[in-house]
Amino acid sequence: MNMTCPLCNSTATVFCEKPKHLFYKCTNCEGIFRPKHTFLTAEEEKEHYEKHNNDVFDERYQAFVSPIVNAVLHDFTAEAKGLDFGSGTGPVIAKMLTDKGFQVQNYDLFFANELSLLKEKYDYVSCCEVMEHFHYPYQEFELLKSLLLPKGKLYCKTEVYTNQKPFENWYYKDDFTHVFIYQPKTLEWIKNEFHFSKLVIKEKLLVFEN
Repeated sequence: MNMTCPLCNSTATVFCEKPKHLFYKCTNCEGIFRPKHTFLTAEEEKEHYEKHNNDVFDERYQAFVSPIVNAVLHDFTAEAKGLDFGSGTGPVIAKMLTDKGFQVQNYDLFFANELSLLKEKYDYVSCCEVMEHFHYPYQEFELLKSLLLPKGKLYCKTEVYTNQKPFENWYYKDDFTHVFIYQPKTLEWIKNEFHFSKLVIKEKLLVFEN
């Protein structure tokens, strides 16, 4: 049975069919996604995130987010206004940037759900290991785009699938909260659909420019 892609609304066909790991791939944007009936509940998802060891003082965790932090430090000055979207249980990006004198707010659906922050505009938005969790990726990218000021930048970090190994053997799909996987063509579709002026892909770091 075919399904509809939650990103571009095109037809998607079965791509990977394993016990507990059913994925479809869009015939248009090439996004790879789990069908909704396999999603964890909101309670299960929050419990899963609470198990993450996200200590903001952990050097390994700081190194993990450093591609985004370093990009912001390179591209903006401390006067710029930023938002960490999906900051999680340990808002390490904000800590590392505020330690440098930067102004960063934290938003997270489960752990910092301050909706007023989503009505403001920012010079930059970070989204580290978050976009693969989007249940409604079109609406989420529409929101992220709306948060940016002119010339603003959206910094994302995720694992992009580039056929680096057979999908059924790829570790990244095994996390049940990873419900939407992006391929290079998917990212180009997002750039064009939401009228970003530029997309830069540096391995796991993705930079969309307004």
